[in-house]
Order: sequence, then C-alpha cells, then structure tokens
Amino acid sequence: MELYIRIKDGQPFEHPIFGDNFRQAFPEIDTNNLPEEFARFERIAAPVFGVYEINEGVRYQRFGDIIKDVWTVRPMTAEEKVTTQQAVRDAFNSREQASNWSAWTLDEATCTMVPPIPRPDPVKGKIVLWCGADNNWKEAPARPEGQYKFDFFAWEWVAV
Repeated sequence: MELYIRIKDGQPFEHPIFGDNFRQAFPEIDTNNLPEEFARFERIAAPVFGVYEINEGVRYQRFGDIIKDVWTVRPMTAEEKVTTQQAVRDAFNSREQASNWSAWTLDEATCTMVPPIPRPDPVKGKIVLWCGADNNWKEAPARPEGQYKFDFFAWEWVAV
C-alpha cells in the first residue's frame, strides 16, 4: 500500500494519504523526490494484544525518511486484571440458565471460563452439551426443525 503523510513543523500532521489520492491532490509533486513537507508512510498492523494488555493507541513516528505507526501497549494493573476477571464471571453468570454451568471456573491465564472436564472431541451428527446436573458432557437430543432453544434443566428442546 502506497501512503504519504504531510509534515508540519517537523512532525507528522493529520493522517496518511493513499498514493493515488496524493497524486490527484498534488500533481506537481514528484513522489520519488518529496519536498520536506511530505514523507512516505508505512502502515504497521496493530499487534495481537494479550488478554491482560491495554492498547494505549497508535502514534506516528519518523524513522529516517519514513513515518510509521508505533503502537503503545501496557500491561494491566493488578486492579484492572481483577476488574476484567470479575466482568467475565459476571457476564458468564448472568446468562439464562447460568446455574447449569456453576461448576465452571475462571482460567486466569486466558480469562475464560472452563469446564471441570474438557469437552470431548466432536462426533459428526451428535450434539454434546454441558449437563450441570451430571457435571459432565452429555449427548443432547436432536434439535427439531423450527425455532427452539435448549432447556438444560429438562434436558430437552423447547419451542420459543
């Protein structure tokens, strides 16, 4: 992707411009010999953030003749981690029929709720769901045609 950015007072100004748009807006400028008020821009994709990392944003920074995205990431504070973990628990426990999953716990490393017994490998044509009454995975009856939801306590599909 060909990008350019305006330089004002020695600093990147506003946002990058696509090469075609740049040439239309500034036909007199040779992109192979840019004046001081413009620079090539290199877009850097956002990194993959960890579950306990905060994206503090992106800024533009000069590296020689090129301006690039620079991402700022910081680790969560202990308080932010606890708040994030509690939000995951609260969301998990506020679902309809949430008591079906009461044996599940928070895996703090991934900040996800996990069952006490790993889910078995899928079997084609079978629906396997967590059964809180048995605290295990259990095959559910086939889903009927139409609008149904599963009642985990009656262990059957009910019309909605």
